Parts: sequence; structure tokens; C-alpha cells
Amino acid sequence: MRGRARPCSHIRTQAKHLSINTPFTEYTFAQPAWFFLLLGLIPLLLLRNRAGTRSSISFSSLDFFGELGRQQKDKAGWLALSLLSLFIIFASISLARPQLSHDYSERKASGIDIVIAMDVSYSMEIDDFILDGYRVQRSEISRNVVKSFIARRPNDRIGIIPFAGRPYQESPITLEHEWLLTKVDGIKPNRHLFQGTAIGSAISASAIRLDKRQDSKSRIIILLTDGSNNSGRISPLQAAEAAKTLGIKIYTVAIGTETGRLQSQRHPGQEFDTETLKQIAEITEAEYYRAMSTNDLVDAFTSIDQLEKTERTKTVITTFEDHHHHFTLMAVISLLAYLSHQIFRRHPGPA
Repeated sequence: MRGRARPCSHIRTQAKHLSINTPFTEYTFAQPAWFFLLLGLIPLLLLRNRAGTRSSISFSSLDFFGELGRQQKDKAGWLALSLLSLFIIFASISLARPQLSHDYSERKASGIDIVIAMDVSYSMEIDDFILDGYRVQRSEISRNVVKSFIARRPNDRIGIIPFAGRPYQESPITLEHEWLLTKVDGIKPNRHLFQGTAIGSAISASAIRLDKRQDSKSRIIILLTDGSNNSGRISPLQAAEAAKTLGIKIYTVAIGTETGRLQSQRHPGQEFDTETLKQIAEITEAEYYRAMSTNDLVDAFTSIDQLEKTERTKTVITTFEDHHHHFTLMAVISLLAYLSHQIFRRHPGPA
């Protein structure tokens, strides 16, 4: 009886996003030495108790009016000091050139191109794998392990070719892994597909796609299947020889237990052409893996990941946006207000 499938818990795929700093942490000053102008505020503060001038004409009998005159002068002095202080502050900030920096990460391809040929024949619905105590289908565990592999290689161009009785074009070779992961989720056995296992055709289709990438320094096919070749017009070994001439390695992974079978099958057992899969890997100087459990499948892709090292290079581009204009405007306004105030004090106009 087929058990209830449960989502994988320890095989997780995390899409990576660029992190953006907050505006505060990105705020910088191109020429902070201009902040020394703020030292000019010190003598102004020392003059705070001397702000304003006493009235030049005193009336001994009208002391009240004399005090009133000094109070008006004191207020005028404080306004002048405030305007001049604001000018120094805004001018210092403007000359220091406040900037808002933006960091952009530019990811470059490693030069390793990979096509993952995934078997989606009807037999991939066999639920002979165990995960966290639950039975899961071969197709489900394959999707999760493939997604984890893609997430570990962000700088490689990767494509997917599902196949059954013939290969199907699912995705181009791309660096857009977030989009690619959504495509992997949709790769499932479909009884409307042409049934069978066309291993030779899948290799040929994958090699043709890789051959279009002339700028690659390394080209790899990962063939994941649970059966032997019984469909297609080209044999697996012929396809492997053709791939070898193109400099393509083919890592083969046979997935499934020896006793796994569909409920509709009368005879137990699953046909595995292990010798052919081994020869495909040997011809292209790659490796063959036999995955009879979840751990075996994880170990197989981990081994491939280690054998085909990728360069994890990332270029950070920083752009700067000047924000001194507002402070320059405030400095000019403060200075004009100060000069206008001084002119008004000296030439108050007609009484």
C-alpha cells in the first residue's frame, strides 16, 4: 500500500537574493575634513553672553525704556548668531559632500555549463524511497536533490531536459536559477508523455544544447534514470561517444531499489542497465553512481559537486548619489538671511 508522501525536511532549497543595506548605513561623506569648519562655532558660542550692544543714548530718568532697548538689541544679536551658526553648519555639511552609496552585486558565470537529464517515465512514480519515516516517489526525491544541487552552484549555467520515451525541452542553460527552480518543481511523470526510456536520445539532446555554448570551459551532463534504454533512435553508447568528441562529461546516476515496482506490475523487480550506465561514464571520463536510498542520491550529487569545482566570484559595484544640494541651498538661505538682518540693523529705515 502506498504511503502518504511528506515534504522533504532536511533537503531544502533557498533562493538567494541580493541584500541591500539600509539608507542610514549607506550614508557617507566624500570629504569629511570640511567638518573642521564647525570649530568656527566655538567663538560664536563664547560670544553668546555678549550678544547685542547697549543703547548709545541713556536716559537716567527713564531707566525702564533703557532696559527695553537692551532687550530688543539682545534679541537681534541672538538672531544674527543663530543665522550665522546655521550657515556654518549647512556649509560644512555641503562641502563634506554627503552621498548615498548603493552596492550592486554582479554575478559572473564560472564557465561550467551543466545539463541535468531527468527521467520522467512512469516508473519514476514508484515510492520506494524513505524520508523521515514516509515513503516518497523517486521523482519527488529527485526534484529535491536536484534543486539543492542547483542552489549550491549559483555561478554555473544550468539547464534541465526531462525525458521518457523521448527528450523534452524544459529550460535553456541559464544563470537565472530562481526561475529554473520553479521549472524543476513542474518536472513530474506524466502518463500522457510518450512512455519508455530514451537514454541515448536524452544524452544527444543534452549534448546538442551544450555544444551551442562555445564560451564554456567545462561542459557536463548529469543523467538521472531508473531504467534501461528501450526507446529512441540512437543508442546510449553512440551518444556517449559523440559527447566525448565535444569534450562533454556524462555523470550517470541510477536511482531506485532492486525490488521497487509499480502496483500494476505483475512481476517484481526493476530493470537496471548498470553496465551501460557505467560505460557511458567511463567513455566520457566521468563517474557512475548507484542510488538505492535518499542518502545515496544525496551523496551522488554531493560527489559531483565536489568533483566539478566552480569559481564563486562576485563583483561588487558601488555607485554614489550626491545629496549636498539641499544643504547648499540651506546654507545660501541662512547666509542671505544673516546679511539681510545685518543690513536692516544698520539701516533700519525711517521711524
